[in-house]
Amino acid sequence: MSWWSDADDADEDDDDFDESSIRVRPNPKGNRPRTKTRPEHKDALAGRIMTVDRGRFSVLVYQDTPEERQITASRARELGRTPIVTGDWVDLVGDTSGDPGTLARVVRVHERSTLLRRSADDSDAVERVIVANAEQMLIVVAAANPEPRARLIDRYLVAAFDAGIEPILCITKTDLADPSPLLAEFDCLDLRIITLSRDDVPLEELTEILVGRTTVTVGHSGVGKSTLVNALVPGADRAIGVVNTVTGRGRHTSSSTICLRLHASDGRTGWIIDTPGVRSFGLGHVDSANILRSFAATARVPEGEPPGGIPLTEAHDWEIIDRVEAGELGESGKARIESLRKLLDASLGT
Repeated sequence: MSWWSDADDADEDDDDFDESSIRVRPNPKGNRPRTKTRPEHKDALAGRIMTVDRGRFSVLVYQDTPEERQITASRARELGRTPIVTGDWVDLVGDTSGDPGTLARVVRVHERSTLLRRSADDSDAVERVIVANAEQMLIVVAAANPEPRARLIDRYLVAAFDAGIEPILCITKTDLADPSPLLAEFDCLDLRIITLSRDDVPLEELTEILVGRTTVTVGHSGVGKSTLVNALVPGADRAIGVVNTVTGRGRHTSSSTICLRLHASDGRTGWIIDTPGVRSFGLGHVDSANILRSFAATARVPEGEPPGGIPLTEAHDWEIIDRVEAGELGESGKARIESLRKLLDASLGT
């Protein structure tokens, strides 16, 4: 006879599996446990981000169809801190009816063809994403009132080349001053240039350049960028400011980045992404090779470090240096080379 019994065995089992010994972690929020499995959203609807406002996105869906409409969306939690900017193509789920009070969710950002960025200053490597999927950059500068800032144009060019965007230089207010001295500084670049006076309406030549493409506009306050956008896109209603007669600077008016549809007289369309005016454009995030490209069409970056301590600005086949040494570009050419050196120094951390 065994020294233990079935009753003893049952008691032992009860002790092993007593529910009172189980510790259940409290869930104060009352929600379900998180899972790493994310839905595929195969039925998501694609749309273009038109503008961003305090965590809400205006998205155009069913573009160029009878069902085209703009809806409001928020960021889905699974996107985390992924930047979503004007010009992005995204996937949406939820209520995409566009009815008042409805809200969809952005669950995916499509791969971008280009990405325009800037940093707070040249020493800041943290980039600020501005616009996605632009093909052209319209750099708007006034011939006068306010005075043109060639060095800021240099920075826009660097940002455009770094993003893979084609730059176009548009000089407004040419009835107030001759733009030739400014244009002479950029002769060695194969830039497309448009000059406009205040009487140039309608703007057939510029419209022809913009149709069929997505173009981002940049320029500091007071140069007439918002006035130009309003002329190109009737009903855009971009705020227009005035130039301070004492400081010669424009006042910030447009405060948001917005995508607008441009219509040509023959029915063709294009897209303009208008950005707020800025007085600085940090380039702490860019590749030094793209800085060189923005200063001369024939710039060739050497492989490896320049030998014998030769400055990088002199260690490659660079057209503008030869032209300045020949006296062709005068003092403005010298200022342009100095601007290049400063940008390179900031980029290389020297």
